[in-house]
Amino acid sequence: METVILHSCCAPCSAAVLEWMLAHDIRPVVFYFNPNIFPQAEYEKRKNELTAHCQKLGVEVVDGDWDHNAWLDAVKGLENEPERGRRCTVCFSVRLRAAAKLAHDRGIARFTTTLASSRWKNLDQVNAAGREAAAQYDNVQYWDKNWRKDGLQDRRNALLKFYGFYNQTWCGCEFSYRDAQKRAAEIASRISAQSNKTSI
Repeated sequence: METVILHSCCAPCSAAVLEWMLAHDIRPVVFYFNPNIFPQAEYEKRKNELTAHCQKLGVEVVDGDWDHNAWLDAVKGLENEPERGRRCTVCFSVRLRAAAKLAHDRGIARFTTTLASSRWKNLDQVNAAGREAAAQYDNVQYWDKNWRKDGLQDRRNALLKFYGFYNQTWCGCEFSYRDAQKRAAEIASRISAQSNKTSI
């Protein structure tokens, strides 16, 4: 049975990937390293739900440090970049470099990430960060499987409902949250304006 490091962002994005791996005789070691998530209570909420799910499956979880200040330093000057912009490139690089290091330190040949399962992420951007991270080591490869294909996106949604996972509406960082709140306010404003026109 092959062992693979699975960098994981949350339970909703991980459940279908874990199910697939276990069904294909792959032993995942889940690496929860997401210093972008803010505030810490949100980070802990996502981590605890993922950990509880992995415990049910008998899957090991490695808890990375929550060093949000170091992450802020890494993305300094990119606070106003849009989703899928340069800030996300740096963010993916920070997280996947840590995953590659864990794979190297534990003598595990491959790593992958649940970031590649999210329809909100640019897959090319995620994979580029993964390959760059793997290039640091001679004995580590990045597994660029598209975790949205082969019915996995539908399975993700089904497992989300089945387990009743907490399903966040932003990636985790305060800048993404700010932009999500802005979009929600704009949508609410348009709906309100449309409703007012209809009632006249």
